[in-house]
Amino acid sequence: MTSRFKNQSPQQLALLTAFTSSAIVAFILFAVSKVSEGVDISNWGLVVVFVVVFTISFLANYFFIRYYIYRKIKLIYKVIHRHKLTTDFKAGKMKMSGNILDEVDNEVDLWAEERTRELEALEKLAAYRRRFIGDVSHELKTPIFNIQGFIHTLLDGALNDPEVNVMYLQRAAKNADRLEAIVEDLETINKLESGQMILDLREFDIRELTDEVFSDLEIKARERNIRLTYKEGANQHFRVRADKETIRQVLINLVHNSIKYGREGGTTKVSFYDMDAYLLLEVSDNGIGIQPEHLPHVFDRFYRVDKSRSRDVGGTGLGLSIVKHIMEAHKQTINVRSNVGQGSTFGLTLEKA
Repeated sequence: MTSRFKNQSPQQLALLTAFTSSAIVAFILFAVSKVSEGVDISNWGLVVVFVVVFTISFLANYFFIRYYIYRKIKLIYKVIHRHKLTTDFKAGKMKMSGNILDEVDNEVDLWAEERTRELEALEKLAAYRRRFIGDVSHELKTPIFNIQGFIHTLLDGALNDPEVNVMYLQRAAKNADRLEAIVEDLETINKLESGQMILDLREFDIRELTDEVFSDLEIKARERNIRLTYKEGANQHFRVRADKETIRQVLINLVHNSIKYGREGGTTKVSFYDMDAYLLLEVSDNGIGIQPEHLPHVFDRFYRVDKSRSRDVGGTGLGLSIVKHIMEAHKQTINVRSNVGQGSTFGLTLEKA
């Protein structure tokens, strides 16, 4: 009974209140007419009294309930709505036949859920920004510190020493190149994230592009005695539709990483798998692998699984992040799976032509 009363609309509540008030007044008059000899009210008189009291009570209750609810709801809507209230709402026009309070309650709940999600998103963005700023400053600090050290040493007299001056200048230039590479990679990521980089989608043979990448990285692979090859049975020619140069960048990064972090004397294999409308391309190595706790973060900016070794082999720490953004720009996916001591496999999808 209580729940049914709570779920009444304002209009129903006004009707119920008016009916109750009229019934009570009519009953009182009827009782008085029976008890008091001087008071005689006919049945039609009671009906007239009932109707009059009912009408007056309904209008009064309807007005006050409407006015009360309107003022309360207006305050709530001013808080939870980002836009100005509509003209109808300002004029006090509300649908009194519906369950207004339940509707407002639902809107407040939805508003609270949205604010909670926004706060969580803002907290994540703030944490990401702090981490990113810390990572950038850390990555830039090392080459800047090295350049300063070499230049100041030269200015302090080493410039006139033929045994070290050229060597120090070469080292300073190497660190300047590293700074330039970091800035260029950050600029690339910014263009990809902001949508400023326009993809030149065209059809091409992905096997031929991979051959070109193998040729470009052959010398680096030979330095570590790593063989670049295709997986047997998964080395067919496929035509895909994508931005050829950015996909070239993706392949260079993945194959180069497999050379840098693979086992010396090992193998890097590229495989193609037909997925009907899409092609699955995988780059695998038999290197040291990646620990499970690092797998969710390999595409993060500046994330390094082995920081000491990563600095030794070079790189900006942004390569895989750029790869992920390129694939997202193509509306395709990239993932990684790895077993420690057995190697890693990076897989990406491409749209078939």
